[in-house]
Amino acid sequence: MAHTWTVGAMDYTVSQDGHTNVVNTVHWRCSKTVGENSGSSYGTVGLEAPGESFVAWDDITEATAVGWAKAALGDDEVAAVEAAIDAQIAELATPATGTGVSW
Repeated sequence: MAHTWTVGAMDYTVSQDGHTNVVNTVHWRCSKTVGENSGSSYGTVGLEAPGESFVAWDDITEATAVGWAKAALGDDEVAAVEAAIDAQIAELATPATGTGVSW
């Protein structure tokens, strides 16, 4: 199963460089489920000013915002997030530690 990236919110500047609602921060979540075990990570990432690549607020899709977030994080950080989630799931599937009482 693949990792699923979603966006919970975006922060924006109401007016910037002649544009309206310019997104400057993406609040992302990455999750994955394998069988009964799941893992996730949440974070925020700041975006560069859009320049000529400005997308109007009403035209932004979640896929666009996820693309911005992943590009801003960079390939190495995206891979690290996904690897950490895989490690969470592996720990749940075969725990290395436990807690409880013997009676």
